Amino acid sequence: MSIGLIGRKIEMSQVFDDKGELIPVTIVEAGPCVVVAKKTQEKDGYNSLQLGFKDVAQAKMNKPISGHFKKADVKGKRYLREFRILDIDNYQVTQELKADVFKEGDYIDVRGISKGKGFAGVVKRYHWKGGGGSHGSMFHRAPGSLGQSSEPSRVHKGHGLPGRMGGEQVTTQNLKVVKVDTLQNRLLIEGAVPGRKGGLLIIKKAVKKGK
Repeated sequence: MSIGLIGRKIEMSQVFDDKGELIPVTIVEAGPCVVVAKKTQEKDGYNSLQLGFKDVAQAKMNKPISGHFKKADVKGKRYLREFRILDIDNYQVTQELKADVFKEGDYIDVRGISKGKGFAGVVKRYHWKGGGGSHGSMFHRAPGSLGQSSEPSRVHKGHGLPGRMGGEQVTTQNLKVVKVDTLQNRLLIEGAVPGRKGGLLIIKKAVKKGK
């Protein structure tokens, strides 16, 4: 339960470390995020900070959400997300959080919406092996038998079938922060993160690292 940031995926690139080894990285715009509201254990039942990311025009907000930002004395934001934290007293409404929340060498978890792949079969969707590739097998990428004859005469729950692939919330864990650019509020994160270019990301410190 530590503070995080809302960010945006920019692109993938590569850098060299001190030993001259090439590292693939994802460039992420991390913040700046503004504290729009604080929720406390006494009033709301839990401690959290509500952060806003990316300005939005007044004309694109309805009255309730516009009043929410006006009450906080904060300019309207396109995205709002909550982060549960323990040390809530260290933050104030209207406070701005930038990429320097993280430092080089930190391990983080990044959550985003994966790329949509459309309708896909079981070989692509679940990495099934498929049937023989030649000699008239007539069974190359089909899902195969679904039930067990007269008993139980039904398809088991959770059985992999063709369907829509991607477009789901995905979290990639234990990614290393290679570099922090405080001037442009950018993080260089080792490896790939979920989603398309420009996709929204939630960045938090790694939960499982070191456990």
